[in-house]
Amino acid sequence: MKNILPGLAFITLAVLFSPLLAAKDVFKQGQDISHQDVLRGSVTPERAWWDLSHYHLDISVDPKRQFISGTNTMSYRVLSPGQRLQVELQPPMKLESVTQDGEALKVEQDGYSYFITPNREQEKGEEYHLVMAFSGQPLVAENPPWDGGITWQKDENGIDFIASAVQGVGASVWWPNKDHAYDEPDNGALISVEVPEHLMDVSNGRLIKVEENPQRKTKTYHWQVVNPISNYGININIGDYVHFSEVYQGELGPLDLDYYVLRDNLTKAKKHFQDGRRTIEAFEYWFGPYPFYEDGFKLVEAPYLGMEHQSSVTYGNGFQKGYKGRDRSGTGWGMEFDFIIVHEAGHEWFANNITHRDIADMWIHESFTNYSENLFVEYFYGKQAGSEYSRGTRQNVLNDKPIIGTYNANREGSFDMYPKGGNMLHTIRQVIDNDVLWRKILRGLNKDFYHKTVTGKQVEQYISRHSGKDLSKIFDQYLRDVRVPVLEYFVKGKLMKFRWSNTVEGFDMPVKANIGGEWLWLTPGNGWSEFQLKTPDAKVEIDSNFYISVLNILGN
Repeated sequence: MKNILPGLAFITLAVLFSPLLAAKDVFKQGQDISHQDVLRGSVTPERAWWDLSHYHLDISVDPKRQFISGTNTMSYRVLSPGQRLQVELQPPMKLESVTQDGEALKVEQDGYSYFITPNREQEKGEEYHLVMAFSGQPLVAENPPWDGGITWQKDENGIDFIASAVQGVGASVWWPNKDHAYDEPDNGALISVEVPEHLMDVSNGRLIKVEENPQRKTKTYHWQVVNPISNYGININIGDYVHFSEVYQGELGPLDLDYYVLRDNLTKAKKHFQDGRRTIEAFEYWFGPYPFYEDGFKLVEAPYLGMEHQSSVTYGNGFQKGYKGRDRSGTGWGMEFDFIIVHEAGHEWFANNITHRDIADMWIHESFTNYSENLFVEYFYGKQAGSEYSRGTRQNVLNDKPIIGTYNANREGSFDMYPKGGNMLHTIRQVIDNDVLWRKILRGLNKDFYHKTVTGKQVEQYISRHSGKDLSKIFDQYLRDVRVPVLEYFVKGKLMKFRWSNTVEGFDMPVKANIGGEWLWLTPGNGWSEFQLKTPDAKVEIDSNFYISVLNILGN
């Protein structure tokens, strides 16, 4: 994946947050920033001089031993002179050897980071390959996808049901890689997975070949991804799968929609997974063409709630509407769609197409994808319904800490990046006050940042520039401060006074109000502004689509 600006990035947890979840259902991070966090979370000199071009992950999965072994052939292009390459592999997995052109290379270990020294000079502009052999029993996921790792379960028929979900904890819990969000393999990946012959593996991209080995009683499934892909997005799903499919006539032509579910769930899935096609339809309208036509789109049943694995979206919501059968918005609209399908598929645009460079800017993934739920509702049920859904999610906001986390420290911000971030975008739409332009901006983001990693500032500046409005103070307020702006006002006779309080310095967001039956724009500042009313003591109603608090200080 191309990088727009040099910077720092981390793997993000772009999963399904709601404060309705138990406290355990979140990505756990240590309070202190460790040496390992710095190695994991920064573009070290050992990372900066080379650019990923391709992975070939070739593994064997042994369900009985809960054991994975194999190789990762990593291809890369030299950008500038460098001495060592940095990769990660977390214990208890073991990096057994690293070779280049058949020769063993020197490997030094610092925590779970490994530093590899090639035997010969790496020439600028040239492409090279490393073969990393590894094996072990990878971290078992305790509460996927939040406490990630590999899930080893059985389906209702006692057949193995295995899956990876590693965003946050890192792809390096099960295979060695450049475990950092800023660099994705420009030419994608080949994922080869050997499993017992009665099982099937479903991974990213397209299935190009299945090899049978009667002696070993195994089958190897080869999946090819031709687009850039994040390392945490590469996944395995192993079980007694059956397959059905359809073709969606999308903006760029025919798009293959493939579905893989456990055998016993085929009938219900054929009906329920209609939300997959509906989601593609809605989001192509709002965000532009699906970003990975060459790799297709899949929904894959998994033994956990779900995750936005690129072109291989995993699903475990029990074939029911809502989020585990509940409406996160409390409005009723959340029961009109399967939350996991819509939210996780929305990440194909915001997370997989446009990817943050630093986990501190995880709002790029989650705020937009939270907001995509609103847009899905609007597309099928009308603008008022979408707005009601968005406002309903405000009940989940915590206002505990800023949405933006700590840069270069492997630290995300508040989980308010979901409902509060979504409502920030809904509010900005009101400020822009031009739905045609707003849709053009959303589509423009996905076109201009296509298959790129970006900073949060770049996204902020893009929206300001293309809207023709300086939105910087609005972003500062909602992303970098915990306070909800308060619009204070009072009316005395034909005089109305109003101002912003509880805001960052210089907060200047205009707001729409119905005053005496007429919709008008107010332009509050931090000091009192005056407005002459047409009729004494006119009723004032502030547009509820702005995520603010309103205080009539006289209470009249």
